[in-house]
Amino acid sequence: MRWTTDWVRPSWRLLVQSARESLLAPSVSVVDLVLRTTLFVVVLGGAAFLGWTARQAWSVHRLTRGVGNTIFYGADRKPWFALDEHRRDVPLGQMAASLREAVIAVEDHRFYRHGGIDPIGFSRALWRDLRRGHLAEGGSTITQQLARTVFLSNQRTFGRKLKEAVLALLIEKQLDKDEILELYLNRVALSGGTFGVEAMSRQLFAKKAKDLSLLESAVVAGLIRAPSALSPWSNEEGALDRSKVVLARMREVGFITPAAEQAANGAHVRMTSAPGLADAHSGYAKEYLRQMFRDQVGDDDPPDWEVQTTFLPAVQLAAEHAVEEGLARLNRRGLQAALVAMDPETGNVLALVGGRNFTASPFNRAVRSQRQPGSAFKPIVYAAALARGLSPVTVLSNLHAVTAPGRQEWSPRNAEEGTPDEETLREALLESNNQAAVALQLLIGSGPVLSLASDLGLHDMPNVPSLALGTGSVTPMELVSAYAAFPNGGYAVTPRAVVRVLDADGGVVVENAIKRKRAISEQVAFQMVSMLRDVVERGTGSPVRSLGVRGPVAGKTGTTSDFKDAWFVGFTTTAVAAVWVGLDQPEPIGDEAFGARVALPIWADFMRRVSRALPAEEFAEPSGIRQVELCSVSYLRPVDGCPTYVEYFKDGDDVPRRLCPIHAGNFKQETRRVIDTLFSRLGRKIIDIFK
Repeated sequence: MRWTTDWVRPSWRLLVQSARESLLAPSVSVVDLVLRTTLFVVVLGGAAFLGWTARQAWSVHRLTRGVGNTIFYGADRKPWFALDEHRRDVPLGQMAASLREAVIAVEDHRFYRHGGIDPIGFSRALWRDLRRGHLAEGGSTITQQLARTVFLSNQRTFGRKLKEAVLALLIEKQLDKDEILELYLNRVALSGGTFGVEAMSRQLFAKKAKDLSLLESAVVAGLIRAPSALSPWSNEEGALDRSKVVLARMREVGFITPAAEQAANGAHVRMTSAPGLADAHSGYAKEYLRQMFRDQVGDDDPPDWEVQTTFLPAVQLAAEHAVEEGLARLNRRGLQAALVAMDPETGNVLALVGGRNFTASPFNRAVRSQRQPGSAFKPIVYAAALARGLSPVTVLSNLHAVTAPGRQEWSPRNAEEGTPDEETLREALLESNNQAAVALQLLIGSGPVLSLASDLGLHDMPNVPSLALGTGSVTPMELVSAYAAFPNGGYAVTPRAVVRVLDADGGVVVENAIKRKRAISEQVAFQMVSMLRDVVERGTGSPVRSLGVRGPVAGKTGTTSDFKDAWFVGFTTTAVAAVWVGLDQPEPIGDEAFGARVALPIWADFMRRVSRALPAEEFAEPSGIRQVELCSVSYLRPVDGCPTYVEYFKDGDDVPRRLCPIHAGNFKQETRRVIDTLFSRLGRKIIDIFK
């Protein structure tokens, strides 16, 4: 039999044309106009419904040839992996009779007696839903659940419920009951991202579905109601309690005797400790994407759906190799690492590694581990200061005397002794001076720092002086998102991993737009890029160059107290990446385990591997920036003999006018310095007199 929807097109078009001509006819009374408008709406709605039904009838017919899988695509537009890599379709005869009966008993005990919709169950559920004003009661038959799993999303709406019912009737016309049950049992969502009873049996009990005992069958059937909440790997007690409900239903409908129920309830069941992996490769990234899909679509595995992601599989592979080899070099038992790479312009996640080994520890540290960022938080403080009118060469003085007020006075210390008592912002950042960071926060106040941190996605930071030293808690994903504002011109971006989800007909089910909003000005962002480039060129991040990373690069190291966390967050114009290294239960990584020694090499290895896939360009200088040549030692106007660099000033910044006092200069420059010094001393004396 050949299915086609061609018969729909001429008929509904004639109906619509006729209704339209009737509606636009001259000399129409108000009553006639209302009636004709109503007719037009009814015809149009009916035509749309007829067209939808015809398309779905063809889709249902395709079920007779089996069903596909939901496939995730990389940003390179190539198929990457399936939603369910465990899936194993088996004939109904290769499933234990007790399993089939358990599912029917608890999900749809009138399955073999209705035509797709159970009038009794549907009426009861509809009445309760109408009384509550929203969809809360289930009432779906196995056929309706199959329709939802295969064709629809998990959204609880009356419209979806109506579509589900129509599809169930179409399915019942095309397939017999055993075919429907077989499809359902091979597609039903269970726990741990597993679909189908064969895959679940192997995952949970290490045996085939045909070999399940009565109790094991009840456990599997019980998971259908709430796959996540009743997961036996995280809630074994809940799963076993639910199995008792299933056994009771099997007794009530006559599938088992009371004695069999009692024996099953008293039996012991052995379950695996964790779900295995069909392919552990890119495990953290794949599970992260699967969870994003479930959060937006539901727990089902619709056939032939397409999930378009932002990940670049080649970049993902580079990230995994960098983390694996970096941890091998460190050779510390139990040491973990996480890496997140993102497109700073869009927030698109390019790669994600959540730990050493997904099979051994599926906990995703890249998005779930809250750790102190240490000095990697300092750029947020400096950006807030620049936004308040300071410049990169604003001088912070009396740093050795910095003391935070409070019940107990606290004075920050630097990692090294003998640091200057006075430094510019640029110099303090490239040296990662703790006293300067705290002094800067005290100078501008905690409010601007907390506000900017929140705007950049770092929420719930503590309002304490030590905030400048990174005593709040962040995830690698959050920190990499915050840093994206520097190379992208000052925009806070929302991480995006899934671009869109398409159904089997190419219709858009989910669309995730790029989300970004202004957090700092372009000029402040560019000044921060310039300062963080200095960190790499001649500061704590300088090992980046010796490790082979070329081109325009900027970044910042981070180390927490007692060397419990090591960070490096850096960026180019095309990628911003964060690397964290530490132990799950915070304890010292080792002696002198600074971010530059522990995390930075992993970051550098990753960036070197992706340099061709993500070629970096020069950071674009925005309008409103003024270039001034300064001495790179004194940060003042240069004289002959000064090593120089170009400083960037925004409108309103104080530009140094004094000449460098460190280098000799020529006779004219020396004379000018003497005159400037005399006038400066005279001015101070006049001020003292008036005081």
